Amino acid sequence: MKRKKRANAIGLCTEDRIMYAVVYVLMGLLIVVIAYPLVYVVSCSFSSGNAVSAGRVLLWPVEFSLTGYRIVFNYKQVWTGYYNTIFYTVTATALNVVLTTMAAYPLSRKNFQGRKLCMTLFMVTMFFSGGIIPSYILKTQLHIVNTRWAILLTGSISVYNMVVMRTFFQNSIPGDLLEAARLDGISDIGYLLRIVIPLSKAVFAVITLYYAVAHWNSYFNAMMYLRDRNLYPLQLVLRDILNAANVDLSQISDPEILRQLSGASDVMRYSLIVISTVPMMAAYPIVQKYFKQGVMIGSVKG
Repeated sequence: MKRKKRANAIGLCTEDRIMYAVVYVLMGLLIVVIAYPLVYVVSCSFSSGNAVSAGRVLLWPVEFSLTGYRIVFNYKQVWTGYYNTIFYTVTATALNVVLTTMAAYPLSRKNFQGRKLCMTLFMVTMFFSGGIIPSYILKTQLHIVNTRWAILLTGSISVYNMVVMRTFFQNSIPGDLLEAARLDGISDIGYLLRIVIPLSKAVFAVITLYYAVAHWNSYFNAMMYLRDRNLYPLQLVLRDILNAANVDLSQISDPEILRQLSGASDVMRYSLIVISTVPMMAAYPIVQKYFKQGVMIGSVKG
């Protein structure tokens, strides 16, 4: 009997080891699939144009060179695009978080009259919208086309993020705190600013990251509403540079210029990708400690 139990225990342990081995292998393959393109892009950005064009870059930089970065940073429009993108990201994200909080907090209160109706109206907008043409006509009538307001006001609030924040408030902020705050004479605004928000750092970090990444990578709204190149965000500037980098080398007779420009467009592409992604990659570790908690607590929406 003892031998049988021991055999069962050994068999179970073996099954666990096999399962863990399979999981580790799959996770390792997944990490390689995700990490290799990032490493490849960075390596190509620090390689020479000839090495990139010849396909000699596999993992590490070949013929180390900063030519791509020199070309990009010498283009003044890149700095203008960086400034515009930072302005749009910071300002629009702050506006988004404020509006999302203003919508999520009252909807998290069970004594709010018309709560279900408001939630229904919000949810409808997740599935139905007026479309691009009515949106453009509206902004034209508001005289905000080709202005910064067209970027800042478009998509001012995400219903999904609002639902996540509302659920966080419902599940994580005890109702007893509101009763205690009222006994101390704190108003609803004071309760929100002095109690709810300080206790909700996790969800605010997650929502802020969601909005910031969306604004940093956004290009379609700017392409549709902006005409002034001085208002272009970084993504549109990068598109213009990539299009301008496609030079017809057959039209150049100077062999020295041909040698310098050979493969430069490829290196520029990778350099631009690195430049545009580094800020968000640097910001993620700052909010990483709040990210898991905020996502998991707000993941059950009711």
